[in-house]
Amino acid sequence: MFNRKFLILCLSLLFIGYACDDDNFGVPVDNFDYAGQAIIDNDSLVDFLGKHYYNDVIDSVRPLITGATALINDSRLITQDVTELDVDYKLYIFVKDEGSPNPVKGHPTVVDSVLVKYKGQYFNSTTELIDFDERTVQPVWFTLHSVIRGWSLGFGSFKGGENVTNNGPVTYMNGGKGVLFIPSGLAYSKFSTPGIPSSSTLLFYIELYDLVENTDYDVDSIPGILEDLDGDGDPRNDDTDGDQAPNFLDPDDDNDGVLTKDEGGADGDPTNDFNDPNNPNLPDYLNPDIK
Repeated sequence: MFNRKFLILCLSLLFIGYACDDDNFGVPVDNFDYAGQAIIDNDSLVDFLGKHYYNDVIDSVRPLITGATALINDSRLITQDVTELDVDYKLYIFVKDEGSPNPVKGHPTVVDSVLVKYKGQYFNSTTELIDFDERTVQPVWFTLHSVIRGWSLGFGSFKGGENVTNNGPVTYMNGGKGVLFIPSGLAYSKFSTPGIPSSSTLLFYIELYDLVENTDYDVDSIPGILEDLDGDGDPRNDDTDGDQAPNFLDPDDDNDGVLTKDEGGADGDPTNDFNDPNNPNLPDYLNPDIK
């Protein structure tokens, strides 16, 4: 059982696209001031957003010109407050198009799978944007728990589109489109990664074409987002049996030797079976005393 869990955990961290993997780190900077860097990043982003606008004709962020609305004042810009490891960050999300999925689907959660195109850039010391990666020809699938945090959270403001592929390349229309402005603390932080210096603030042009709603990554009959037991929006920190595999990646959540999916009773739903009279509010799949 341990080996199976370990394998699933490792597979969840595999890199699907160069730009966004949060585990491909380089050499860290010692004595790093995360809170101080967060302030520096936000000041730089606010300055940039005040001096640039979104050109809807060419779908590009450009230096501000007379008559244009600065990004910082554009009603389509969303500011999301995020706390990671007790440090406060601001994630800026520009929504050009939210997306009109057909069939109807909602917004992706932080543990759903998404089909996207993207172009990534980082800010150098003069706030010049340097390209480092792109997937703009054919879309690629990502699992949002295995990418940088700015992506995991940022895509939640978009929806997918409609698959109109007809005997040719994968083609979608009416997908979500926008720009993510990500502080380094929600990207690679103090680490460098190939093509990106340490402490880099990132910009991503993104398009969301499709998603797998309620992704069940460990195939245990419980959608990953429903394994966020403490309700803080982050399933990564919910690990019932303390085996270093969060529940949404753990096929045996209570480590009782019975797979979670096999503790689902007649209806196959593990979340609604409570058979311990001494612990009537704990579902069987989280209770090692019930097998």
